[in-house]
Amino acid sequence: MSDDWYNVHQLAVLAGFRLIILASRVGCEDDFLLKLHDGLAEGLAAAIARLRALIALERQLATAPDDEGLVALQLHGEEGCFARFRITPLDDLEIDYDTHECRVNGGEWHYALSADCGGVESNYPRLVDLTDEELGTLAPIVRSIRNEADIAISIARIVYY
Repeated sequence: MSDDWYNVHQLAVLAGFRLIILASRVGCEDDFLLKLHDGLAEGLAAAIARLRALIALERQLATAPDDEGLVALQLHGEEGCFARFRITPLDDLEIDYDTHECRVNGGEWHYALSADCGGVESNYPRLVDLTDEELGTLAPIVRSIRNEADIAISIARIVYY
């Protein structure tokens, strides 16, 4: 397959995986697994939308003159964004080590420093990946998406100390 069709191939692969996840969701009775299915399906839908934007820019670049190079620049930026694309259907953790703050799932920033008579310490939460047993029937699907579609997926929960 040539590089010209790579994004179209990725679009087909991601759409297929999204259908598999939606079909797997039908037989799911656990609320936690339903949330995971929904989060993965939503993440794949976002990836598909990004790919459609990339394909539209490629088509525009192939069919219309781009004398100023704006479409090529936008395409390059979108490719960079898609290369860093990550699906996080559960918890997301951001840590700012300079200010000693952290935030969970895009919420408020919280200080991780605490001080008492014993001194100052930083207590950052951490992410723990879910096991295959916790993922259930989604485990092989997630592995396949990571391998075949080359999309980063982070399925982890926050653990506080």
